[in-house]
Amino acid sequence: MPHDRRFRFGIQLSQPLEGSSWSETARRVESLGYSTLFVPDHFGDQLAPITALAIAAEATTTLRVGALVFDNDYRHPVTLATETATLDLLSGGRVELGLGAGWMRTDYEQSGIAYDPPGVRVDRFEEALEVVTRLFGDGPVDFEGEHYTITGLEGLPKPHTPGGPPIVIGGGGRRVLSIAARRADIVGINPNLASGEIGADVVADAMADRVDEKVDWVRQAAGDRFDDLELNVLSFLSTVTDDPVGLAEGVAAMFGASATDVLATPSVIAGTVPGICDTLRERRDRWGFSYYVFQGDSAVAMAPVVAELTGT
Repeated sequence: MPHDRRFRFGIQLSQPLEGSSWSETARRVESLGYSTLFVPDHFGDQLAPITALAIAAEATTTLRVGALVFDNDYRHPVTLATETATLDLLSGGRVELGLGAGWMRTDYEQSGIAYDPPGVRVDRFEEALEVVTRLFGDGPVDFEGEHYTITGLEGLPKPHTPGGPPIVIGGGGRRVLSIAARRADIVGINPNLASGEIGADVVADAMADRVDEKVDWVRQAAGDRFDDLELNVLSFLSTVTDDPVGLAEGVAAMFGASATDVLATPSVIAGTVPGICDTLRERRDRWGFSYYVFQGDSAVAMAPVVAELTGT
């Protein structure tokens, strides 16, 4: 595996850490050595991402911020480009722009937004990606697609980062991962969420042999730019424990998998701090993963791993 990028880490939070305000949470995450604070983009019990990210950026000095990822169907690309450029400008270039085609069926059903077939949503997402990135550049934008038409619009304000902030695209299917390989700066290797919900099929698609295939799809589609990509994993379970097998057995039983398979997936990170560090080094050697995002209150538990591996 040619990737030898240095490790960095993010944390995804829907709410402040227990006992803290959101601004205090952002400063705590920064002090623990995390590179990025992400907020998801759903309609459940969570902070709305754009406002939360702005507050987090204002409360910190080096912490990067982003959504993992914005659902394209919830925002017109012109609006998203304007909001993103503003946040990047006002934060001094600390935005990572995550964009996706949308997946969670209940979000669509409860909000009344049309839940189009995956192919249509991906078509629309691909057009939106083109619109957003063009608006970050210089000069008026003209674009005519099946889903969006932009006529002589100058993207203003311009982002702090020339050409726009880094683009994050995560995917579990070959088409989206191929788009990510060609267009993104950071590629997230995810389980396939085409079913619209988390179930046994999603867990099966996170297993190591499937990850081998997905990384190969990215390599094929990226061509010469593969070595420039930063490969990312969102961890669904991250914990420090002396009994990772016992923990994995409990998870495996829910989905009909084996504990060995669960512990081998890059979506699961469990063990002692030295053991986790060794595992992440092995996974970087195998797959090229150098950018891990943990979730929720694992921010504090995983801080020793962040301290040990960041920049190595």
